[in-house]
Amino acid sequence: MGVPLQETGRQAEADFYARLPVFDHFSQLTDPGLYMPVPDDWVLGLSDIVRSTGAIAAGRYKEVNTAAASVIAAVANRLGTSEFPFVFGGDGASFALPASQSGPAREALAAVAAWVRDVFGFELRIAMVPVAEIRAKGHDVRIARFAASPDVSYAMFSGGGLAYAERRMKDGAFAVPPAPPGTLPDLTGLTCRFDEITPQRGVILSLILLPEPTAGPDAFNTLVGQVLSLAEGQEAGRPLPENGPALTTPFRGFGIEAKTVSRDGAGLLTLGKLAVRRLISFLVFRFGLNVGRFDPVRYRRQLVENTDFRKFDDGLRMTLDCTPALADRLEALLSETRRTGIARYGLHRQEAALMTCFVPSATRSDHIHFVDGAMGGYAMAAQGLKPAA
Repeated sequence: MGVPLQETGRQAEADFYARLPVFDHFSQLTDPGLYMPVPDDWVLGLSDIVRSTGAIAAGRYKEVNTAAASVIAAVANRLGTSEFPFVFGGDGASFALPASQSGPAREALAAVAAWVRDVFGFELRIAMVPVAEIRAKGHDVRIARFAASPDVSYAMFSGGGLAYAERRMKDGAFAVPPAPPGTLPDLTGLTCRFDEITPQRGVILSLILLPEPTAGPDAFNTLVGQVLSLAEGQEAGRPLPENGPALTTPFRGFGIEAKTVSRDGAGLLTLGKLAVRRLISFLVFRFGLNVGRFDPVRYRRQLVENTDFRKFDDGLRMTLDCTPALADRLEALLSETRRTGIARYGLHRQEAALMTCFVPSATRSDHIHFVDGAMGGYAMAAQGLKPAA
């Protein structure tokens, strides 16, 4: 007996992301042929922290990053996989899923919003937007897959639909209400055990580049190519040393990680187990100990390769370790293109970067690491976006 055509079509749409070709040279991201249209019955999940710049000004940028990354961790744990299209934006995160997974994703989003409110006092704005509604308004959602390493790929978004959905979310449309107080999402694997990362070339630069609506795609893609050419030269690179970042002391940052498993002093046994795990982790990395199938040297190498330090989500975002001179040249280039009406940009220079990790299993090679500037990063760069004159 054959499979009904309708079922076959639904399965194909559900497997859409898994079937996408993967490209491994970041400079290819401007090739429109790499981006495939998301099926109409998919949805976009979106989130951002309201008044995040105030929290960053108060020195809470690590909490802001943790709250944003918790969206991806919670959805991945709810679905049982991190193989879905998502993007980390520093003070928020977005993802795309088939309609069949929208219910669990909505529950995960609501739980995260409640948790972020309860433990950090942040308001996490969340929304679920149908792709069909986005297309009805004249925008598109197209996705490509970039292989950061042989083990991890990240989604790239184009078509303007994600940016449109973010604007609608900020207007209050398609809002998802937070779960009741006390709800704790499953944040297994969300960790923050590495020190801030000091630049080797002089400055950590957070960069956001967005197209002006009136500019043609060719002009914007040419600009992106120019920026990438500069960013991939000798004066810039990924914001991590070859051997990975330094491990923090065993209990620095313990308070933030503790919030992912317990709250308000409850669950002392759980907190005790977390403390023991952190101490063991510190000793393993400090002395390079192999434990079972875990090799700390291999893990550090994978960590560096897997890091999500550059992305495209209807605009270019990068966190670079670069020379001050290169930062100046990038700013001069972008300032000129702003005057010609091609793009808007935001730059933020910092003395360090920070990393938030999602590691469901330390013995697997597909652990994910999000990098942002340690003094505001993408959120502060976004505040500096300059419209065309």
